[in-house]
Amino acid sequence: METVNHIKTWRNRKARRVGQIWIKIFESMKKAFFIIITLALASTSTMFYGCATILAKKNHTVAVNAYQPSVNVYVNGLMMGTTPVELHLKADKSYTIEFRKEGFDTVTRVINTKVGGGWIVLDVLCGIVPLIVDAATGAWKNLDQDEVNAVLVEQNK
Repeated sequence: METVNHIKTWRNRKARRVGQIWIKIFESMKKAFFIIITLALASTSTMFYGCATILAKKNHTVAVNAYQPSVNVYVNGLMMGTTPVELHLKADKSYTIEFRKEGFDTVTRVINTKVGGGWIVLDVLCGIVPLIVDAATGAWKNLDQDEVNAVLVEQNK
């Protein structure tokens, strides 16, 4: 009888060890599965959207100032304030900035867009779809300036 109890005890210990091993294997697989799912979701999101579409700023802040105080600032013909002023402009458009003040000649500056080369590289690495999406939406464009200054010249009387 002692031998039977000894065998049962040995089997129970072995079963517990095997069970513990399976639990450890399951825990390891669970972590690996979570990592695989996370990577799959991340790659799927960049597959259908471009990197710049997801990550790039849509608006940029541009500081506008003039040497003379209280100069009226017009953006694409619309009055936006007086200097000094910070403008929040969309990154995918070009803008004409005009500085106007009575008794002074108008000064015009242009802010253009440029393509961020880093976004193109990321899109190429992610595949053709992100490249097409970012190109079509213009999401990889940035403004070429973040500060615009002007000195107005007095008109001849």
